[in-house]
Amino acid sequence: MAPELSTIKTRKLLSILENLGFQRASQRGSHLKLRKIGSIQRCVIVPIHDEIPHGTLRSILRQAGIEKEEFLRMLRDEK
Repeated sequence: MAPELSTIKTRKLLSILENLGFQRASQRGSHLKLRKIGSIQRCVIVPIHDEIPHGTLRSILRQAGIEKEEFLRMLRDEK
């Protein structure tokens, strides 16, 4: 059984997304827009809070086109 996602620090999530090629596009209030341009253009909105709840994290990963296992592997490599 694969490990489940839990809350994550916003800084760590942004670091992983930037390592995957996402770039900061704009910010409005406490929400940051990141874009990745490639064969498929992706746009994700990340709330700038201390931690990202697991449900919000799942939504961000779905929008970014990142599989949970890939994200967990990258999270382990970041440590």
